[in-house]
This record gives sequence, C-alpha cells and structure tokens, in this order.
Amino acid sequence: MVSVPSPTHGAHSATAVEPPLPVKLVIAGGFGVGKTTAVGAISEIRPLTTEALITEVAAGVDDLTHTPGKTTTTVAMDFGVITIDPKLKLYLFGTPGQDRFGFMWDDVVEGALGGLVIVDTRRLDDCYAAVDYFEHKDVPFAVAINAFDGDVQHDLDEVRWALDISEHVPLIVFDARETRSVRDALLVVLDVALSRAQSANPA
Repeated sequence: MVSVPSPTHGAHSATAVEPPLPVKLVIAGGFGVGKTTAVGAISEIRPLTTEALITEVAAGVDDLTHTPGKTTTTVAMDFGVITIDPKLKLYLFGTPGQDRFGFMWDDVVEGALGGLVIVDTRRLDDCYAAVDYFEHKDVPFAVAINAFDGDVQHDLDEVRWALDISEHVPLIVFDARETRSVRDALLVVLDVALSRAQSANPA
C-alpha cells in the first residue's frame, strides 16, 4: 500500500516567505535640485525617467544659472525601486520640478507614505512650492539640502527660517549622488511617516 504524505511533509513544510511591504515615497523639489540624480543613485533597477531635452525656448523659462551643464529635464516623473530589507521595499517617484508641470503632482503623490523635498541653497525660492505642497496635503516629509560639490550656502537654521519649515520637519544635508547618503535621507522620511502613523493610532 502506498502511503500518502501528510500536508506537513515535503514542499508544504517549508515556511512561506512573505513578500516585502511596498511603500511609496515621493522625491520632490525645484528644477535641477537633484531629484533624478537621487533616484538613480539608490534604485536597484535601472530608473525609469521621462526626461526631455531642454530646448532654447525652455532654457528661457528655466533658470540654468547654477546648472549650466544640464541638458535634459523631467517632464512627468522618475521611478526607482530599493529594497531596504526583506520586509520593506520602497517605490520612489520623482516629481517634475518646473511649475508648468505642477498639474501632475497630485497623481504622482497620491498614495505616498511620505516625501523628501530636495533643496538647493543657491536657489531657495525654487523650493517654496514643494514645501507648501506637502504641508497643504498634510503628507509627512523631510527637507534635504543637496550639498553640490560639498558646498552649502546657508546653515540649517537659516534655511529653516527662510523656508518657514516647522520644527517637527527634519532638515538634513545629503549628497544626491551618493547611495548611502540618499538611503539615510529616505530613512529619515520613513521615520517621520512612522511617527505620524503611531501618533494617529496610539496603541
């Protein structure tokens, strides 16, 4: 007589591996602050970008003073993926930086757990819109100063005052080109979002 293995034997005995929890984060900021660079530095897949050449007409609209070598610009969004650990996978969406593409922001930000607003201290005026957007939408976020060539024009207190950032919003310095630096900045966003969730749903 052939015995039939019980369900606890063989392949069924293996513990099922839970897939990582998907979390959507948004990387935002003004034109040329390093959003596409940050996504590219951290993504474990080849980033999906919607970049277009900067034409002479666009160059007359977008300020290239501090980014003279920039030849392309994001016209819809950037997308990348990074697995933080076996339990957590981040899906990164980078917003377009120009005001004329602002109508896309609601679609890009929908469903996001939090946001990272990248700031160029040489052009603080370009960053007000992103900060105001996340505050208005009540989405947890952190502000990260991109240290271009290691140079930060103002100290953190001056930037916080200039952008009128609340004390509960983390303000950090990072390098959008460095994987670990981008990772640490994203972990700050996750920490803010988790704290917000715990406050809203105390045990």
